[in-house]
Amino acid sequence: RENGDTDVTIEILYCGICHTDLHQAKNDWGITTYPIVPGHEITGIITKVGKQVENFKVGDRAGIGCLAASCLDCEFCKSSQENYCDQLQFTYNGVFWDGSITYGGYSKMIVADYRYVVHVPESLPMDAAAPLLCAGITVFTPLKDHNLIVAVKFGKAFGHHVTVISTSPSKEKEARERLGADGFIVSSNPKQMEVCIYLNTLLYKWRYLFI
Repeated sequence: RENGDTDVTIEILYCGICHTDLHQAKNDWGITTYPIVPGHEITGIITKVGKQVENFKVGDRAGIGCLAASCLDCEFCKSSQENYCDQLQFTYNGVFWDGSITYGGYSKMIVADYRYVVHVPESLPMDAAAPLLCAGITVFTPLKDHNLIVAVKFGKAFGHHVTVISTSPSKEKEARERLGADGFIVSSNPKQMEVCIYLNTLLYKWRYLFI
């Protein structure tokens, strides 16, 4: 579609692969409308800005995830929970307000509402930034909203004591040495899980969340 007043046009440099893209491409969920262009972990350079766009300019490094638009006026939108808006529009396999079909990041360019675009800092490589637009947001948002221990690297960055719980003992070395986890518990080990439950009763106001 054409670049509107609140839109930016992004020249796509990188786009990650999420399993959702594969499901949509193969119509595994029965909701795909063909032709389809998947991809919702997008980073690139802004080449055009609409006259009402704020905080972005041509040449900026930018990224866009799976959300393309919402009503911006409901309770959810006003509380930064646009993903629950009943007028939510996805980056691809959707129909925009003007009736145009939304196409994703496996292409050369994309037009997006600037309110759903984020800046990519110079210190972060564009290829490394792309997966953060989906997988990164998934674990960052609960941490931001609830201060819960969710993901190892984000948790450590927030200053939390992080324990990884996994069904596979072989993951312990990676969790501790590569990711920096403070603890590791094998969920298939009844004794370890008993200790986990016991410790949970000793921690005042301790909260955790599984993803």
